[in-house]
Amino acid sequence: MRLTVLSFVSATALLAGFGTAQADIVIGLGTATTGPVAALGEQSVYGAKQAIADINAKGGVLGQKLVLKVGDDACDPRQAVAVANQFVRDQVAAVVGHLCSGASIPAADVYQEEGVVMVTPTATNPLLTAKGHPNIFRVCGRDDQQGLVAGKYLAETFKGKNVAVLDDKQAYGKGLADVVVETLEKAGGKVAYRGSVTAGERDFSALITALKDKKIDAVYYGGYHPELGLIVRQAQEQGLKPQFIAGDGLNNQEYWAITGPAGEGTLYTDSPSAASDPKAQELIASFKSAGLPEPGNFAFYSYAAVQVIAQGLQKAGSTDGKKLSTALHSGSYDTVVGAVEFDKKGDITKPNYVMYVWNNGQPKMVAQK
Repeated sequence: MRLTVLSFVSATALLAGFGTAQADIVIGLGTATTGPVAALGEQSVYGAKQAIADINAKGGVLGQKLVLKVGDDACDPRQAVAVANQFVRDQVAAVVGHLCSGASIPAADVYQEEGVVMVTPTATNPLLTAKGHPNIFRVCGRDDQQGLVAGKYLAETFKGKNVAVLDDKQAYGKGLADVVVETLEKAGGKVAYRGSVTAGERDFSALITALKDKKIDAVYYGGYHPELGLIVRQAQEQGLKPQFIAGDGLNNQEYWAITGPAGEGTLYTDSPSAASDPKAQELIASFKSAGLPEPGNFAFYSYAAVQVIAQGLQKAGSTDGKKLSTALHSGSYDTVVGAVEFDKKGDITKPNYVMYVWNNGQPKMVAQK
């Protein structure tokens, strides 16, 4: 996303109120509560809040209550660094976040330097854990795992057809698109058109004309829902109806709000829906009783990240970052998205991605072959 001095100053001003007196065990949540993907950030906020409430209702952690502090990074790298530094000043015990890979990667450097544990629920770019920081973890999979699913699907389903691959120039979107290209080409396929758009862009007439000229049959998009929603809608208006495919950034009802019926049949990859697990029904009921929206995977994985931190603190017997990091690198943690174990890089040991299709305004899992 475009970085401006104004956005950085605004973030700093927003965070100025963080320096309040601490009580109990403070957990930071770095996410996007403003900006184009604020709807996803909203899910992460109410997921983490519900986890905190449920854990506190059962006695808290180490005999203390958990307190959540939310820092808005707008998925902007410089705002994320400002949020991370403020969390350090506030002496948080650990951080849930950040939402976007582009925000998580620079923030992780701050946490590494200061010895603060970060567990992201949703940042999927491999670079986040490739640095080998011992205190950085994620409860989701990686783009080089997710991209394989979409790349193989394109290679098998659109063999001999014209495939376009687009991205939004951001860490998450470009990383995912690059894996799709690599996977498709390794399978013997070819990319007929490789291009990029700018996050926040709204007129895609030139892009759609180029796709029509190349007679594109399928479009893979690495990025979030706002831009793809507009591309899909404008493509249909101009008579272009390829198969659109994207990553987990499309798991958001705002996508359908943008596309309307034009979004019918859009595919995207994501982890299996936590809401479909019978064990999640009690949590869904908790969301409803609290007056919260119906939870999606971003809410569930944020909830899971809090669970991992809470159980890790209990296991470590301390809020010390080094002891917490050591604890998380050993054993298994029971969460709403299943048992979580981390490898030496801080990635989960058993990632899983499946395909979803937008059907009549709702995402539905595509039956596995």
